[in-house]
Amino acid sequence: MAPPLEISIPSTILSNDPDNKPYTLYNITLRLPLRTFVVQKRYNDFVALHNSLTALVTAPPPAPLPKKSWFKSTISSPELTESRRQGLEAYLRAIAEGPDRRWRDTSLWRTFLNLPSSSGSGSSARGELVAARQRGLGKDGGQTASDPHIWLDLHREMKSLLQDSRKWLGARDQATNAQSQHEAAANAKRCLVKAKGLLSNLEDGLKIMGEQERRGESGKVGGGELRRRGDLLRSSRNELEGLEQLAVKLAVKNNSSANANSSVAASAQDKSQLFGPGVSRPTGRVLGVPVPETAKTRELDNEQVLQLQREMMRDQDVDVEELAKIVRRQREMGVQIHEELEYHNTLLQTQDAHVDRVKGKIDVAKKRAKKIS
Repeated sequence: MAPPLEISIPSTILSNDPDNKPYTLYNITLRLPLRTFVVQKRYNDFVALHNSLTALVTAPPPAPLPKKSWFKSTISSPELTESRRQGLEAYLRAIAEGPDRRWRDTSLWRTFLNLPSSSGSGSSARGELVAARQRGLGKDGGQTASDPHIWLDLHREMKSLLQDSRKWLGARDQATNAQSQHEAAANAKRCLVKAKGLLSNLEDGLKIMGEQERRGESGKVGGGELRRRGDLLRSSRNELEGLEQLAVKLAVKNNSSANANSSVAASAQDKSQLFGPGVSRPTGRVLGVPVPETAKTRELDNEQVLQLQREMMRDQDVDVEELAKIVRRQREMGVQIHEELEYHNTLLQTQDAHVDRVKGKIDVAKKRAKKIS
């Protein structure tokens, strides 16, 4: 069970950021059984939280959010600041203390308040954010994906969708009736559409993180991590485009299957000669020997086997490129470490020379002191 949470907004302050216009920050005080801490949020953060919770739970929170004023500003109106502070405090307390736990059991709520993840909620930030996008939260996907941790969760979700789409495309090609082909094609298309949307949000989030890194904001990802994530997105983009091309080719193949029965029969006969039981297979690894048939290639004709091989070779090329990038980065790190060690060795040698010189002076001073005494 989650620990009891006492939440209040006792005060407000004005931002001191010289690069932006002044705005009001609300000091949210959170009291847990073992510690108390303060989280600062502006009104726009509350608006984003409200919209996200409403889209995620499909119902607005139990208390209304204070309305935006078009004629007054909290910078120049202490009355508006105090009224909004009371309204925001009531808004947070209604979620934190109300009998309905749907809003406070989400990771969006915990992320907003910098609370630890709840093990009993039964959902992760990844699942909730993906579900929110399915309910129409995609327009704010780039801003949401700018969080470094959420970005990684969304990237794992996108890779899972690409794997599912590859599985459904394989099932579509192996299906023996039109209904099974249609169901597999629909599932594959749905996974590809979701993966494409997530990829777009990830690219927008990476751009925002890059701008934050250039502004020198603390707590954000560094330049090396941004380059690594950019490489991951490029690899995913290539994989997505390859799957879309494969889906188009399978659709063309299914539409023309009625006119290609003879060709399919011939290819099946060729495959039986290649993979059939009558072919003698020597023990050990021999180059050029026919390889055994697998479940992945059993229902494919010659052209599809060739396409599958090209896809595998393309994936291997991408993996090799990724490995080469990692090796180059490791080499650069090794060179930098070597240069740093050389620099420190020079400093140590200089220090040794100074120590020897001082030791010689001390020895001379001791000899003079003995003569005087």
